[in-house]
Amino acid sequence: MSKVNPFEMAQQQLMDCAKILKLDQGVVDILMQPQRQIQVSIPVKMDNGTTKVFQGFRVQYNNALGPYKGGIRYHPNETIDTVRALSAWMTWKCAVLNLPLGGGKGGIICNPKEMSKGELERLSRNYIRAIWKNIGPDTDVPAPDVYTDGQIMAWMMDEYSVIQGKNQFGLLTGKPLIIGGSLGRGDSTAKGGMYTLREAAKELNIDLKKAKVAVLGFGNAGSFAASLIEEMFGAKVVAVTDSKGGIYDEKGLDIKAVFEHKKQTKSVVGYKGLKKLTNEETLALPVDIIVAAAPDEGAINEIVAPTIKAKVICELANGPTTPTADAILYKNGVHVIPDFLCNAGGVTVSYYEMVQNMYMHYWTLDDVYAKLDAAMTKSYHEVLAASKAYKVNMRQAAYVVAVSRVVEAMKVRGWV
Repeated sequence: MSKVNPFEMAQQQLMDCAKILKLDQGVVDILMQPQRQIQVSIPVKMDNGTTKVFQGFRVQYNNALGPYKGGIRYHPNETIDTVRALSAWMTWKCAVLNLPLGGGKGGIICNPKEMSKGELERLSRNYIRAIWKNIGPDTDVPAPDVYTDGQIMAWMMDEYSVIQGKNQFGLLTGKPLIIGGSLGRGDSTAKGGMYTLREAAKELNIDLKKAKVAVLGFGNAGSFAASLIEEMFGAKVVAVTDSKGGIYDEKGLDIKAVFEHKKQTKSVVGYKGLKKLTNEETLALPVDIIVAAAPDEGAINEIVAPTIKAKVICELANGPTTPTADAILYKNGVHVIPDFLCNAGGVTVSYYEMVQNMYMHYWTLDDVYAKLDAAMTKSYHEVLAASKAYKVNMRQAAYVVAVSRVVEAMKVRGWV
């Protein structure tokens, strides 16, 4: 089966929404493409004395609601279409949470696992030198994403501050606490997803204490989610996967022990000699909830969708479900909490970090979690209400809520 083009998938989802909302063609034409795409060549002096040139991107999708906001990914298989799709989803993500932000995304084609700390620092600083005129606290605010972290954000912020001749902590979010980061940012994506899962369980009368859960993608968000599922709800995680395969124990996995096993062996596979599963086999397991946290766009497709027995799919990753699979899952009564609602906890706490940077006043962890809980809960119920009102699935409903807000801002501003 051919690989799904993520941007074509994002455009198809938008077209479906445009039909529901009966949008004018001019409005649709604006929303179907990014406002700006930046591609840069980044020369980096490597440790062995050679110079290597990396390709980098920044896609600024729509800023009707506020400054562009979105992460920067370092990945060997990065493509402009992936970055375009993610920048579109960031636009809808910020809008569905009613944040005063637009959507953007960045990426560099590289393999950070094969680079030294010095090489990564030079790459990060040189990327900022290449795009600094197009970003800023009031313009475009990046954040960490796949294979980037707080240290990389610190280097980028410092480089921008050097160029500007003054501290610019508000350039990006996901920074270390000592230079303007926010408490609660590390597990905010998973935490936000758990708040929406809690609300979905109430709606569907699922007793989370008795629930069995499979987690696809035992990386940053997935491992946090697996731990939180146990801590917050007392549910049982029976299966986890990573890029090498999955494991399953119907009695429940010891998540801390699995995490330690992965740290030592670089995979969950082999833990306690459990049989290795494919993603497809994991998706078909007799579980109540699937947490889709693997960075694999279109992994839940029309082939695997009919085999899914779970009542809820919690999309912590971006774009895990194809439009065709969405239709099958909706028909089969599977409640999908769509990616740009489910995983919006990260950008919501990033927004809180921006606010704290502007005020130069920092909140307690309890403050951050309480605000995040209230925001995610409100947004979930707004999407649920739209799903019932329009008689559409939850993803289409999330689009209806988000796109309506962006279109209203565009109209008020006189763009259309």
